[in-house]
This record gives sequence, C-alpha cells and structure tokens, in this order.
Amino acid sequence: MEYTNSTRIDAASFAGLIGLARKDITPSIGIYSRNWGASKTDIATGVHRPLTLTCMTVQEHASALPLVLIAADLGWWRSAADERALRGAILEAFHLPESRLMFCLSHTHAGPVLFTEDRSRPGGDRIAPYLEQLKDDAIAAISEALAQAVPSTLAWHYGRCGLATNRDLPSEHENRVLVGFNPAIPADDTLLVGRITDEDEKITGILVNYACHPTTLAWDNPLLSPDYVGAMRTLVEEQTDATCLFFQGASGELAPAEQYVGDVAIADAHGYQLGHAVLATLAGMRKPGSVLVRGHVVESGAPLAIWQSVPKTPSATLRAEMLTVNMLLKELPSLQEIESQWHDSTDRVRKERLWRLRGIRKTVGAGSSSPMPLWIWRLGDACLVGQPNEAYSWFQQQVRQALAPTPVAVMNIVNGYAGYLPPHNRYHEDIYAVWSTPFASGALEQLAETTINALKKAMQ
Repeated sequence: MEYTNSTRIDAASFAGLIGLARKDITPSIGIYSRNWGASKTDIATGVHRPLTLTCMTVQEHASALPLVLIAADLGWWRSAADERALRGAILEAFHLPESRLMFCLSHTHAGPVLFTEDRSRPGGDRIAPYLEQLKDDAIAAISEALAQAVPSTLAWHYGRCGLATNRDLPSEHENRVLVGFNPAIPADDTLLVGRITDEDEKITGILVNYACHPTTLAWDNPLLSPDYVGAMRTLVEEQTDATCLFFQGASGELAPAEQYVGDVAIADAHGYQLGHAVLATLAGMRKPGSVLVRGHVVESGAPLAIWQSVPKTPSATLRAEMLTVNMLLKELPSLQEIESQWHDSTDRVRKERLWRLRGIRKTVGAGSSSPMPLWIWRLGDACLVGQPNEAYSWFQQQVRQALAPTPVAVMNIVNGYAGYLPPHNRYHEDIYAVWSTPFASGALEQLAETTINALKKAMQ
C-alpha cells in the first residue's frame, strides 16, 4: 500500500529486528484426515507436498518482547481445548502475553484432523502425538527465528489475483444456495504482499495475505497437501531465495472456480497463478527505505513532471492488543441433544456434520453468547488483524476501506475456530455458511465495527 498525494508517495514500512524460521510439520502417513463428509476414506495414504510451519518474530530491539507470527499448513481447530493447549504451551515457553502471538492456519482441507477426541477413528491415535510434536516444532521455530533475527525492513504493497471466485451459487432447481463457483458475482481479488529486506537490501522474507478457500483437493484426494499454497510458496521461494509465509484472508465465500477434485496438478496450477501474482506485486515495489517525491519540471515537447526516489526512515512503532467481541449465538441444540442425534444416526454424512456441531457447541459454550478473541497489531505504518472464524470478504473490504491508505492484513482462523461469519443480509437464505454457523445475524458487522475502531486507535 502507498500513501499518495499530489507531491509524495510513501510506502508503508517498519524497521526493526525480524527473524524467520521453518519446520516441516508433515504428519505420518495413516493419520486421520477425513475433512469431507463425502470422503470414502479416513486416512492419508501419501503426501502431495510437505506441510510446513513458518515463524516470523518482530522486535524493536534484541531485549524487547517479540511479536510472534506463525503460518501453518493446517485446516481448522475442532476443539477449543486442543487449540488452547498448543497456544498455552507456546506462551508459557516464551513468557508471552496472549496479545503477542498469532498462530494462523492456512485452512487446507487436505491436512490432518486437529481433534484429539477423534482418537477412536482410523488413524485417530496419531492425532495427539502429532499435536505434541507440533507444539515442539513451533517452540523450536520461534527460538530459531529469535536467534537469527537481524535488522530488517518490512514494506507492503497491494496487488491483484484472480484465483478467488464467489462460491455462493443459487440452485436453479431448489430453494437453497450451493457451495460452488458463481460467475455472476465478482470476488474480492485483493492481494497484500509484505517484503522483508535486510541491511544489504536482500529480500529475506515474503508475507502473502490472500483470501481464497484451499478446497481444490477434496474427497477424491487421499494425499496430505497444503493445496494451492504449496505450489505458490515453492514458486515464490525459488524465484526470490526468500522465506514465504501465507496468511488466509477473509475467504468465507471465496474459493477457486475449479475445485473439489482429486488431481493435485489443478491445486498446483492454482498455486502458480497466485505465485506469479505475488512476484508481479513484488516487482512493483520500490527499494527499501525510499519515498517517491515530485520534484522539478523539465520543459520538453511537453512539460514533464519529474518524480524521484529519496531516502525515508521507516517507522519503528510496534503495538499489540487482544480484544474480546461478545457475539450472540443462534438457537442451538444442547450438547446432550447433539450427542443423542449423533448416536442415533446411521447416515455417514449426517454423523460427520453432527460431530462437527458437537465440537462447535463445546467451543462456544452453553450460553446465549460467546466471547470471541480479536488480535490487533501495528507494525510501523501497517496493521495486522487476526480472528478465529471464517469471516466473509465483506469484513476485509470494510476494514481496508476504513483504514485507507494504511495497509491491513486481515486473517481468518487465527488462534482458534468456531464457525462462519456471513453478512446479516444472508441469514434468510438456505446457505451452508448460515445454517452451519453458531453465530446469530449481526456478528460479522459487530466484529467489523470493533476492528475498525481498534485499528484507528492503534494508528494514532
């Protein structure tokens, strides 16, 4: 993003200590990985591309408490207890307050199931040991990132990518909305790229914030995969020799047009499409620590306005805050009722839906509302927003519009998960995001208002 007026264009940036580290978190073959109600198999039989965990630490100086940002090729949490156990161990290991850690999931639908209560399922006995190893890998990655941190500049630039399409498709024959490509509604194609450079202006890290469901691979795919994120990351890293981190945006209603396949080549093609868009966005960025200023006029065949790049000291401001948004819940069956229905059902798909609803009910509690966390970070001239649910893209559009020209990375499925956040005007429709969410109409708008107010305060 650039701050623009008639005489000056400033690139949003931050300067401080930044560290990067990565771990391979691909689980063992045979782990329980049934992420689709229509799946015919329960376990992973191979690996398409490795799953990774990549960590970035940010500090004003070496003795300062860090901000820790983790990007992991994982799906979503089905248990608040499992998520709290992992995040709590990380916070304790580094004596961090909750506000300073964001553990972000890419939302791949071809990864292991993150639910220790599935231990009785085929391959379910591998879930708890995997989560334990995941905790160790995360702690090790943070330690390595802090040890390797060097003075760096993080700058941001917006781009575009056409991979994401609207996936709320009204049925021609039924009074319901299908989850699939709807060419009649344009999708938010916003891509936000962060570029980390060291003191020699070498690119060391690239942050990619884009909103698109990783649902290319579905029930016919038996392989563990980061979906399109894997090929994107490989392409970008091969071309830049830098570490790439992906952060899922507000993608509640966004997905590739061609999806639900078993062909990994299609997932790779999607990743290359996003990867080339990232590279194009990087190519449009100016050198670190510079600003474009309009200078003198040269009289030629036309009066030519000369713009020149001049040095600028990036901001060193860091702020972190965790808020709570108390969201109203829909009328939901009790945990006992859900468990009874699950026990009595013989339909495989229905049992899967009830089992997921059981996990959601346990997460949001038995009351009429549920407190949902919200993370607000300021990194120099830019902001990061993290929240645990699947917000529709309206959320990121409203936030970015309200904060313009400040660039804002908006991230779904951060530090937990409970359900979808569709706009209030969709609640009268028979649509998956509405009937599967535990949240009442208005929750998304409440989140947007709280977020915008907090971001404006953080940028003061």
